[in-house]
Amino acid sequence: MTEDLVIEILKDVFWTTFLILLPVLGVSLIVGIFISIFQAATSIQEMTLTFVPKLIATALVLIFMLPWMIDKMIAITLKMFTMFQHVLK
Repeated sequence: MTEDLVIEILKDVFWTTFLILLPVLGVSLIVGIFISIFQAATSIQEMTLTFVPKLIATALVLIFMLPWMIDKMIAITLKMFTMFQHVLK
């Protein structure tokens, strides 16, 4: 294994991880900002008001995006296995 191959593998893994986590973290961030603005406008300082909507939004994103996420994970896994087979030959 050369350094270039290791760098390529790590780059692919980090990029795939970023793509998989982006929808979940993005929705959580957006919901959190809207809830914070709502709390600042209404002076409601309830802790569960921020937690429950973010939890529900994150769960919905996971439910809807899970097939795409699994496809991405399967694709990177198959790519790694085929790459390892070629390197080991």
